[in-house]
Amino acid sequence: MSLLAVGLSHRTAPVALLERVAVTGDALVKLLHDIQSHAHVSEVMIVSTCNRVEVYADVDRFHGGVTAVTDLLSDHSGVPQDQLTRHLYVHYEDRVVEHLFTMACGLDSMVVGEGQILGQVRQSLRLAQEQGTAGTTLNELAQQALRVGKRAHTETGIDRAGASLVGVGLTLAERVLGPIAGRRALVVGAGSMSALSAATLVRAGVTDIVVANRTFERAARLAQTVGGRAVELAEVERELAGADLVISCTGAGSVVIGTDMVARAARERPLFLLDLALPHDVDPGVRTLPGVTLVDLESMQEAGLGEQGQGGSDDVVAVRSIVAAEVCEYLRAERAAKVTPTVVALRAKAADVVEAELGRLVTRVPEIDGRLRGEISQTVRRVVDKLLHEPTVRVKRLAASPAGDHYAEALRELFDLNPKVPEAVTRADVAEVETDLTGRAGEEEA
Repeated sequence: MSLLAVGLSHRTAPVALLERVAVTGDALVKLLHDIQSHAHVSEVMIVSTCNRVEVYADVDRFHGGVTAVTDLLSDHSGVPQDQLTRHLYVHYEDRVVEHLFTMACGLDSMVVGEGQILGQVRQSLRLAQEQGTAGTTLNELAQQALRVGKRAHTETGIDRAGASLVGVGLTLAERVLGPIAGRRALVVGAGSMSALSAATLVRAGVTDIVVANRTFERAARLAQTVGGRAVELAEVERELAGADLVISCTGAGSVVIGTDMVARAARERPLFLLDLALPHDVDPGVRTLPGVTLVDLESMQEAGLGEQGQGGSDDVVAVRSIVAAEVCEYLRAERAAKVTPTVVALRAKAADVVEAELGRLVTRVPEIDGRLRGEISQTVRRVVDKLLHEPTVRVKRLAASPAGDHYAEALRELFDLNPKVPEAVTRADVAEVETDLTGRAGEEEA
């Protein structure tokens, strides 16, 4: 099986197309299972955010996997393939690892260095785990990507390379409203982005915050953390009348704040709306209303806002170095791990030969007493271990290099091994092989 990633992002597609392809809720679950049920796919995880839709899969054929994912993305979104494919990018094997690690560090985000992507990758992995579509391959890859992303944020100042989307939005809000400290804000939604928005508002000096959500309990929990108050989603129109700033990110998949709703809210002062949802929460038509300013992901993309920090800042360079080192180490470990079943099979075959020959010796020389039999058995096994130790250590080291699978293949051919059927291998044998491959066994024998 091989790693495959197919996706589109703010770098390759307009927001209007991203809106159509984005999947959430039950639609996301269905897409996961539809892709996994394809003959060429064994595992699948989907990262669907306001900036990207990416499908990660473990496939047995490159072209078959790409076709399966592309067909299903087109079917689920209703976007014709000829429109979709021109915006898609495809990564395979090593490039998948590099892309996911880079993305998890925030280097591929609209706002470079933003930390939200780590939570989004974590949520994507959790959903795939819950739905049973992520197996060993994607679990290990995604977990390592999360560790790399955390390392990048811990060891560098990549967070400073670009403010969060919310921070960029608030900067734009101040251009319209003036200082936002002391203003009244309405946060629509209670998910992770809404929580980040509320916390950012507090840091900016906003003390009057209202949180509206379809599930009132979640709105109440978020409001409590920022000293605000909670309302039902149905009360948004009433709250608009008193708000100066609105941040909306519900993931509802349809318009939550319509033009008529804003028009009916009697106002005498400017209103700034920041729509961070994909698809849109706010009807773009509100821009036609006097005194109303709407900033959404599409307008931020068109203006190139948040793209700061992509060039050669020290933090970005440092993170790229971390990614490069982590990718090399991950690929080295993966290549080395692939040789383990072959080495296990070799040791199992050697153990079978030793047992057979010792049994034959006992049959031919039955007068050998127990103590001598034990000494002979220990000596033969020690000779076999010494003979196998150096080749297994070397094949692991060679297998870690590019095209290293050829060495394991040569070992299988030379000794007529089938690593898929090592019947004689026990859990202890596998542990012994892993110890041998680290070289510690050689130190004990020296």
